[in-house]
Amino acid sequence: MNVNRIVIKLGSTMILLFLVVLLPLGYVINQIFSGFYYNQVQQHIERLAARYANEVATSRSTMTVNMIEMMSSFSDVKMMVVDAEGKVMANSGVAWKPQSSPIPEEEMQELIRGRALEMEMVDPGSGERFLASGQPIIVGQHFYGAVYVLSSVNGIDQSLQKVRQSLILSGIGAFFLALGFTFVLSRKLSDPLVRMETATRRIAQGDLNTRVQIPSNDEIGSLAKAINDLAVDLQRYRDTRREFFANISHELRTPMTYLEGYAKVLRDGLYETEEEKQKYLDIIHQESIRLTHMIHDLFELSKMEEGKIILHMEWIDLTEVMDHVIQKVKPKAKSKGLDIRVEQPDRLPLVYADGLRMGQVFMNLLDNAIRYTETGTIQVQLRQEPSHVVTIVEDSGIGIPPEELPSIFERFYRVEKSRSREHGGTGLGLAIVKQLVDMQGGTIQVSSVLGKGTRFEITLPIGGDSQ
Repeated sequence: MNVNRIVIKLGSTMILLFLVVLLPLGYVINQIFSGFYYNQVQQHIERLAARYANEVATSRSTMTVNMIEMMSSFSDVKMMVVDAEGKVMANSGVAWKPQSSPIPEEEMQELIRGRALEMEMVDPGSGERFLASGQPIIVGQHFYGAVYVLSSVNGIDQSLQKVRQSLILSGIGAFFLALGFTFVLSRKLSDPLVRMETATRRIAQGDLNTRVQIPSNDEIGSLAKAINDLAVDLQRYRDTRREFFANISHELRTPMTYLEGYAKVLRDGLYETEEEKQKYLDIIHQESIRLTHMIHDLFELSKMEEGKIILHMEWIDLTEVMDHVIQKVKPKAKSKGLDIRVEQPDRLPLVYADGLRMGQVFMNLLDNAIRYTETGTIQVQLRQEPSHVVTIVEDSGIGIPPEELPSIFERFYRVEKSRSREHGGTGLGLAIVKQLVDMQGGTIQVSSVLGKGTRFEITLPIGGDSQ
């Protein structure tokens, strides 16, 4: 079975986090148990030592010392009584402390001051460790000696060893449980990513029908949806690009055929009258203009896609720009019997935009409106809103089907291809309009009713210092 690298990375990270939590937790639990057991034993021998010291101080009798020594011999603790000079007077099981062996001077000084001692002692012979508590025997202001009570820590160590073994076994069990859980979870997280990688590679190789199954509604599901959307967009782009190349080949072939044919007619003198010659020259001129316009659109779109368009932003009056454009298109509208009606206030606030490019935008919109309108009027409206200037171009032409509206500003897109050829155009004008408006901080919207007309609405922000 191939193990994906992301599974290893996710699994290793999760196991590492688990160990980072488990090991300190085990150490803390061990310290808590150790401290608890040692404190319990220490408190117990301190109470015994204090009791024995109090009994000896009260009676100050050798019989009491002997009785305490005998009692301790029957218990689990060991006891030792020393005199004021540190020599052992009574010893119950502390074999390495004979009566001739004095208590160290520093310990005696602490006891003489009336301070209790807490220490750990080790049997030199067996190596057995003991917790010890020393309590001074004081009557009035006089120091008569001390009582030592010792308790072996072997039992504590054995109990702690069992606790440690239980912790280790529990930790190993938890580790393997976490390992299995981590493997399952990492596979669950990584499998969709691996599938997305495979699908992305297939899309990159040109299989744009590939789709990723959306596993959930979280970020992974959003990524899968984004990949599917990308495939759809690429497929649409590829289809429209192919269609564009087919259309542009046709559009280029038509004027080139005219140019070649009529140029040959003129070159070979295959005309009869000067009027016929002038007609052929007019056709050549018109097709040259058409070809130039097509090449210009392609060049403009190419520069926009590469980010090479330079805008010359300044404060401009849109009414002046619109009036100038209308004067240019009026003859074309008049030749089709169309009337251009303009509605605008006496004064509009200035907008910060590129006047030449906004003229290009208005020209494309009005040219489209005239091209696709056979009868009726073209309405142009400019108005001021609180923070924007709105420009509306509305025609009474053939309209756009509702399903085509979302794609109307896409590159290479043409509505009703057969009629587009009939009316001319390259399918680039609206894509250029959209990009130019966006680059100047504006928005453009379109609405249309099939058979009744189309309405374009451009919104540009008003400059704060322009009014």
